[in-house]
Amino acid sequence: MHHFDYRNGVLHAEGVDLATIAREVGTPVYVYSSATLERHYRVFKEAVGEKSHVFYAVKANGNLGVLMTLARLGAGVDTVSEGEIRKALAAGVPANRIVFSGVGKSAAELAFAVEAGIYQVNVESEGELETLSKIAEQRGKRQAIVLRVNPEIGAGGHAKITTGGAANKFGVSWSEAERLYIRAANMPGVAIKGLAVHIGSQIFDFGALEAAFQRMRGLIEKLAAQGLPASRLDLGGGVGVPYELGYPFNYGTDSLETYGRMVREVTRGLDVELGFEPGRLIAGNAGVLVTRVLYLNARADRTFLVVDAAMNDLVRPAMYEAHHEIWPVTPSDGPMRSYDVVGPICESSDTFAVQRSLPELKPGDLIAFMTAGAYGASMSSTYNQRLLVPEVLVKDDQFAVTRPRQTYEELLGLDRAPAWMN
Repeated sequence: MHHFDYRNGVLHAEGVDLATIAREVGTPVYVYSSATLERHYRVFKEAVGEKSHVFYAVKANGNLGVLMTLARLGAGVDTVSEGEIRKALAAGVPANRIVFSGVGKSAAELAFAVEAGIYQVNVESEGELETLSKIAEQRGKRQAIVLRVNPEIGAGGHAKITTGGAANKFGVSWSEAERLYIRAANMPGVAIKGLAVHIGSQIFDFGALEAAFQRMRGLIEKLAAQGLPASRLDLGGGVGVPYELGYPFNYGTDSLETYGRMVREVTRGLDVELGFEPGRLIAGNAGVLVTRVLYLNARADRTFLVVDAAMNDLVRPAMYEAHHEIWPVTPSDGPMRSYDVVGPICESSDTFAVQRSLPELKPGDLIAFMTAGAYGASMSSTYNQRLLVPEVLVKDDQFAVTRPRQTYEELLGLDRAPAWMN
């Protein structure tokens, strides 16, 4: 469950009311619940087994306070850039709990990862394998790696977050996996430890995951028969979170228990360390985006509810046609109304909801986009020269601004005038 609920008629994050945060920090503003982050991590860890490695996917939410919260629970992290590795180290995540994934790691990024002494690189192509081996050998090291394999089984809640199909860019092809594993075992700069797989995100039907995991088991057994043991199996992430919450909402653990049971059945008898890379599952329901109503624009067939958040702050509805529940911070006793909830950006795609039934709202009222903790702030931008939104972390009855709102001076300071115009 998440820790956002109504107390005395005001929506709270744990013990802090969101109206207070909006008043002191301004809107729009992301608010994260420490208790939800902690609970979701512990529930997932329990489901997959205490001996398994859990590498939180930083791309879901790389806020320093979020990473520090999870690091103190013993979580590792899955990173996809040098910047994410640096952020994880700054948050106190030890290098030996950092995994580096991604199809386009540059030579400079690989060198940084090797020098930092990270736990594992998830290699996704033959070219990357060659580059990494040379880099590590030049430094007198052998970097631990696993080979990410595309099992030709894709799944996910949207085509843009499906990663395991044959047409997707991720991982080495199934037909090449055995050859590349053998090659890696004979290269001087890498130490091949096993395999990795990740087939998509927002998966609720575990059938595709089970099929992919079974293929990986078969490959491990085939390699072992040739004297090429695998000691690690990284099963990625992808377990879905509910976006249509209703309120109040209670997210039980049945689905995670089913997932954990399936993993144990598939891997029974394999002598491997299991790794997992949940991101959305940990952070999704742990965050909300609070925004203020600016205007009501009534038309003959609809009313536009214009808010001060925009698609640059929360791009998921524009990019994925994604649904986010909308909760009023202080619900009124008035009638329910139907609104198209839109932002200020000059794009028709800057629309959060169409014909959404909500308690009657007026300019100045606050609403919260729920389940915005994953791929919200992490995908935000300064499109239309809008300032990056602040992020706030709540712990019990305290809150702290963990990313201040960008200033216009900082925004303008990112640019440089051409020398011939000075």
